[in-house]
Amino acid sequence: QVHLVESGGGLVQPGGSLRLSCAASGLTFSRYTMGWFRQAPGKERQFVAAINWSGDNIDYADSVNGRFSISRDSAQSTVYLQMNRLKPEDTAVYYCAQSAFTRATRARDFGSWGQGTQVTVSS
Repeated sequence: QVHLVESGGGLVQPGGSLRLSCAASGLTFSRYTMGWFRQAPGKERQFVAAINWSGDNIDYADSVNGRFSISRDSAQSTVYLQMNRLKPEDTAVYYCAQSAFTRATRARDFGSWGQGTQVTVSS
């Protein structure tokens, strides 16, 4: 059974940074595309970033491109999301997800999800 556990969320001021982590178990981590999504209250879940198994295919949502960076450490079975220059509109619950597709950005292409971690950007 795949188990994904996010951590690293919290309260940060606008312009600040956070680094989210997602520890995976129950799967051969190095074989799968990993992604981050977010969901703000009253809004649909939104794609943020994804990285394929080898790390040479990375996709970002336009809203975070140039501010966020996704990476993975297969030895630790962990995927990271470095978030810089945070804005109030980045406030959301952030979810880690796993996909069997070689490249994926749609929520329906991700089969396993973590429980989420809250990120709040506010002064």
